[in-house]
Amino acid sequence: MGAMRTPREKWIEAGLEALASGGVDSVRVEALAKAMGVTKGGFYGYFADREALLTAMLDTWERESVDDVIARVEHEGGDVRDRVRLAGQLTFSGDRLLPIDLAVREWARRDHTVAERLRRVDDKRMQLLRDALGTFCADPDEVEARALLAFCTAIGSHFLAADHPGTTRATVIARAADLVLGVSRDNSPA
Repeated sequence: MGAMRTPREKWIEAGLEALASGGVDSVRVEALAKAMGVTKGGFYGYFADREALLTAMLDTWERESVDDVIARVEHEGGDVRDRVRLAGQLTFSGDRLLPIDLAVREWARRDHTVAERLRRVDDKRMQLLRDALGTFCADPDEVEARALLAFCTAIGSHFLAADHPGTTRATVIARAADLVLGVSRDNSPA
């Protein structure tokens, strides 16, 4: 009986972890094998080369950050505002998707193909947000502005180093979400 190979998904996961922690340049077959405690020979049973792994990593990131998020939001249900909040929480907070998303954004600055993939993912996310906001906001220009503000807050807040005197970042972001979602201070739809 031959030795068991490291599953394909483990290589992809190790690649995503390396991407999130050190950027695309840290995704190297030998380094991944060492981190997993395996030889790199098994890698080539699944991937022709590093580029094939990078493509599989992007496929996984796209599926998890769009399709899986949508499936979870649909399963959880709730009103449209609750679903928007959940989608944002699943995508832009936490230890899994956010670090990968930020690393993909950095990678996209240097790689046209990755930039096109990121655009496709962001376009899907923005359209879902537009559709949700359109259920309670009739002005298409306002829907677009609210969607942009929500997206910029979700991503940009991770790069902003400013303090928020008298309050916390989480409180400010929650209030920004309320404004985008048309929720008044007493949490009723405006």
